[in-house]
Amino acid sequence: MNNPTTKQQVVGRFAPTPSGRMHAGNLFSALMAWLSVRSSGGRLVLRIEDLDPRAQDRHTAQVLMDDLEWLGLTWDEGPYYQSERGDIYLDALGRLRQEGLTYPCFCTRAELHAATAPHASDGTYIYQGTCRNLTPEEVAERLKRRPPATRLRVPMPADPHSSYSFVDKVYGLQSEVLASECGDFLVQRSDGVIAYQLAVVVDDGLMGVTEVVRGHDLLGSSARQMYLQDLLGFPHPAYAHVPLLIAPDGRRLSKRDADLDLGALKERFRRPEAIIGRLASLVGMAEPGEEVSADRLVGRFSWEAVAAHRGDIVASEEFLTK
Repeated sequence: MNNPTTKQQVVGRFAPTPSGRMHAGNLFSALMAWLSVRSSGGRLVLRIEDLDPRAQDRHTAQVLMDDLEWLGLTWDEGPYYQSERGDIYLDALGRLRQEGLTYPCFCTRAELHAATAPHASDGTYIYQGTCRNLTPEEVAERLKRRPPATRLRVPMPADPHSSYSFVDKVYGLQSEVLASECGDFLVQRSDGVIAYQLAVVVDDGLMGVTEVVRGHDLLGSSARQMYLQDLLGFPHPAYAHVPLLIAPDGRRLSKRDADLDLGALKERFRRPEAIIGRLASLVGMAEPGEEVSADRLVGRFSWEAVAAHRGDIVASEEFLTK
């Protein structure tokens, strides 16, 4: 008989996109996700997020996995490739359509940008519902000109289910009203590719993920994903959004920053312990200059330590010089 007091096992995930070599910011998120799972005796799932045809590069995906293993950031399940799971996402999309929750959207990117100012926090555009109430005749006429994307209807502000709140393990209490913060959002692009929000929710739900650790730039996705989780019958995971690493000149790190990708860091520091130690020192889990393996950091990990360093973290010159 199941013991109702048995604590649920933590299941975390790391989900890189194979669009290039991981940089120091990606590695920092991966390390925090790995430490959180290992410190709680949980399991880590590896998922390769290659839905976009431009990111379907198995060679780069293998490089990512080799890099993680070299750093000691091993996983317990996977890898899963989103490019192989299209039928699963289409089934979920079909369920949403059957419930009358989706509609075709013919708006171009230029029209979206002209219609509204970007959201202050992340630069995304709040959809104004332009195509929400098109008649069947209007839809048929527009289909002659271009294929539509598919949007998901969000509850109106007066609806008691329009607002989502949760306590982030790093940034504390968060609350968002979907209609005013993002509007009806995409679940399928006009080229037929399933949108990030839907694919992530389906994957996390089916893979039993209970904890999502990712960069602070994705904090705004949480309410949308919680809404989709409710619609598709999945539980809400816990969320932890870690600070972003920025270069000394203030620019956000990206995979274009070859001076801070793992290939360059390997050449500069040679040993995984040197890189892990520098990443851990950014949140006080290692002394400056300390070389330490990921395994040895498990006992030092706490979300309180990460939360004490919330806000963008400068990847100092120590990462750029040996």
